Amino acid sequence: MAPSGVTASDQEIVDRLLSVMETDLLSLTQQGVKEGNKVFGGAILRKDDLSLVVAGTNKEMANPLYHGEIHTMELLYQIPKESRPSPEDCIFFATHEPCTLCLSAITWGGYDNFYYLFSHEDSRDSFNIGHDLRILKEVFRLDPGGYARTNAYWTGYRIPALIESFSQSEKETFSQRISKLTQTYAELSDNYQANKEASDIPLK
Repeated sequence: MAPSGVTASDQEIVDRLLSVMETDLLSLTQQGVKEGNKVFGGAILRKDDLSLVVAGTNKEMANPLYHGEIHTMELLYQIPKESRPSPEDCIFFATHEPCTLCLSAITWGGYDNFYYLFSHEDSRDSFNIGHDLRILKEVFRLDPGGYARTNAYWTGYRIPALIESFSQSEKETFSQRISKLTQTYAELSDNYQANKEASDIPLK
């Protein structure tokens, strides 16, 4: 079930979020990786028409707290208040399942939802960044999947899980787009991994 205030279908939401990733986030991430940052990004969209409010990417080279989601929120609050939508009127999108820092930021930021494409396991296994799962285990004593994806504050939606309920033709179409994005992000991740030792990011 979509978040309150969203009239679009799951298919429309997934299509729009993948489009934002393809046309807005990818170019930002490519530039970010060139600067030495990780591949994680975020975007905020209006619930009523799925229009993009702001997109951002990881900026840990400037500040280790500037994860993709955090930096996206930073960009949001640079928009004048009279033009800035309220969090309850927005969809929050993260390219990768938010880490503990970003889960807290989404909560404190007042969002009742977030969507993501790549899981914590993907971050560890495909992108060679295992800090999300390690912090969940070491600090919070939670095994993978141990946090509540539906709770009093928000619901987290994983795009690959959503498309499982779509028709076969829809699944094939979306799976092809996801496969292409996965390959592109894997290449960006390889670039980051090849150059990360030159950075002063605490948790590489």
